[in-house]
Amino acid sequence: MDDPDVDTCQTNQWLRSAGLKAETEGLIVAAQDQSLATRAYLHRIVKDGTNPLCRLCGQYEETIDHIISGCPVLAPTEYTHRHNKVATYIHWLICRHYGIKTSTDKWYDHQPLTVSENQDATILWDMPVHTDRDIKANRPDIVVKDFKEKKCLLIDVAVPSDKNISIKTTEKLSKYKDLEIEICRMWQMKTETVPVVVGALGMCKKGMNAYLNKLPGQIDMNLVQKTALLGTAHILRKMLSIK
Repeated sequence: MDDPDVDTCQTNQWLRSAGLKAETEGLIVAAQDQSLATRAYLHRIVKDGTNPLCRLCGQYEETIDHIISGCPVLAPTEYTHRHNKVATYIHWLICRHYGIKTSTDKWYDHQPLTVSENQDATILWDMPVHTDRDIKANRPDIVVKDFKEKKCLLIDVAVPSDKNISIKTTEKLSKYKDLEIEICRMWQMKTETVPVVVGALGMCKKGMNAYLNKLPGQIDMNLVQKTALLGTAHILRKMLSIK
């Protein structure tokens, strides 16, 4: 929280406006304080002889950080689900902005199509962009082609450990630089990468709202943060209930 690139006001905003249930709020605060009964906590603090290794993967110490963002067993399921919920909210708002019909009026019931389009825009969901030159990083979460503005946005979402939010933001910006260049050349559109990064326990980097303001649809950082936190709370409850 004391790092100079952390937005302390936005990081703590969920405590004021997210409307989480008291038990969920308490769970997140306890996780931030590293005071949940993980195996590493029982081994190092309580010292009751518990094996400190993760109860799922058995490879790494079961700390809070490991549970919420570092377990290889949870990565393809729980972490992906949390990530996709944040991305779904953004996709739904962008579709509404361009007047593209969605299957539901509630973003959390939205099922993004691989391709959504009308005369104003085309929106790609989790789809590789084929280029003349071989580029490995060619699959952002969302690609928005705005025909009127002649611009293309490459949107990539991440919900990492709080300590990695700055690293992840920089990583996203550099990861798609080659793809930006190729799209500019192929589609004749001004292209920009927009990272959407929020910590698994709610931490936000300074400047993240500026990135969101580049996106069509008036993305609410408070709701992005709340969605990530609800996903993390679900992971913690599920993991800590496994005997």
